[in-house]
Amino acid sequence: MLWELPPAGLLALALAAVVLLVLLVTWLKVNAIISLLLAALVAGIGAGMPPLQTLQHFQQGLGKTLGDVTLIIVLGSMLGRLLAESGGAMVLARGFQSFFGPTRAVLCISVLAFVVGLATWFAVGFYLLLPILFSLVRESRRSLLYLALPMMAFLSVLHGITPPHPGPVTALLELGANSGRVLLYGLLAGIPTAIIAGPVFAWVCRNQLPAIAVPEPALLAADRKAPGFLLTFGIMLLPVILMVAETVGALLLDKEDALQQGLAFAGHPVVALTLALLLALYFFGRASGLTRSQVGGFCEQSVMEVGMALLVVGAGGGFARVLREAGIATALEHVTADLSLSPLVYAWLLAAFLRVATGSAAVAITAGSGLLLPLLKTDPTINRELAVLALGFGSLFLSHLNDGGFWIVKTSLGMSVGETLRTWTVMETLIGVVGLACTLLLNSFL
Repeated sequence: MLWELPPAGLLALALAAVVLLVLLVTWLKVNAIISLLLAALVAGIGAGMPPLQTLQHFQQGLGKTLGDVTLIIVLGSMLGRLLAESGGAMVLARGFQSFFGPTRAVLCISVLAFVVGLATWFAVGFYLLLPILFSLVRESRRSLLYLALPMMAFLSVLHGITPPHPGPVTALLELGANSGRVLLYGLLAGIPTAIIAGPVFAWVCRNQLPAIAVPEPALLAADRKAPGFLLTFGIMLLPVILMVAETVGALLLDKEDALQQGLAFAGHPVVALTLALLLALYFFGRASGLTRSQVGGFCEQSVMEVGMALLVVGAGGGFARVLREAGIATALEHVTADLSLSPLVYAWLLAAFLRVATGSAAVAITAGSGLLLPLLKTDPTINRELAVLALGFGSLFLSHLNDGGFWIVKTSLGMSVGETLRTWTVMETLIGVVGLACTLLLNSFL
């Protein structure tokens, strides 16, 4: 470091970098990748890092983020494109809408998101459900965001607070919490939170939601048939089933057991999505009469469509890496150490500050659990399972331009930055605040 800033100065610098980022993208209309790079350079150099080192941290963060999400996003977009082009998304939308009734599209997409979100990561579930969401919007004639907000709320809540998702698992292992209780308490607090932040929020703001155009449906040739409902639903659920099996195996089997190792491999999101995609390549193409060249063309088009989104997600990871290397976590520890707060509120604030500053829910809950652990060691009366929930809800608070999920949602739904801030960011903020309230309410009973 060329110089050292006090903790309050570091937090002020992080806030200034975020404000600069928002102004560059929304006011000056600078490309998001360039804006993230400039904001990262300001934050890193301002904190005392040499300019070249700041740039290297940005590149490392970009590479690490792309390494984590590229295959998931690409495989998910391929599977979603085949689901749409084969007519499978339309079949699923009509089947579920027929089951729930034509007026219950919100309930339909919420239940689907809950089932898929129990085991899949947010990005995986989002891309799996995206073509079904578009078909449901057309069939029900509801606005896109009126159905998208409930879907995203359930996927986000389950990803942030329930095992087997990586953030909650890391936190419960770090804090020594019971995984079964974390799952149970997570559902008790998470379902009401998702309902309020998703369907209720969408209904309250239904007249103010931006009008977003839905992509035109794929036109089936006259001699082409859509795949059947059970085949389509089975392929879509395969990644969920494999991930659930991996979780059950981890709980019941020894780590050295060959079956457990097989389940762990098959249940990895990349492997699970690859298996589902291979089945879709064969069965969707065969059922709908698509040629091999058509199937390959659709996959190539889907990859090209997410190219810019991938780069922006990676740049968001680079910005987050620079902020972490600047010492934001340490600064938070110093600033909050002397505050007299409820342990659960303290845990939530730790994760929320880290989330807003770094843009990463995983970093927020992981670093937050490490900062919270010393307090748990001195006070054994703190409910460790609820501490995991408080960290998880805090890690979902106020997603904005330094969060990869922000750009995935913006690009996939065709929204502007301002529209994404008014919908996705507000929804995530509601999840954080309502989730903390539900956690405190559970604590009063337990």
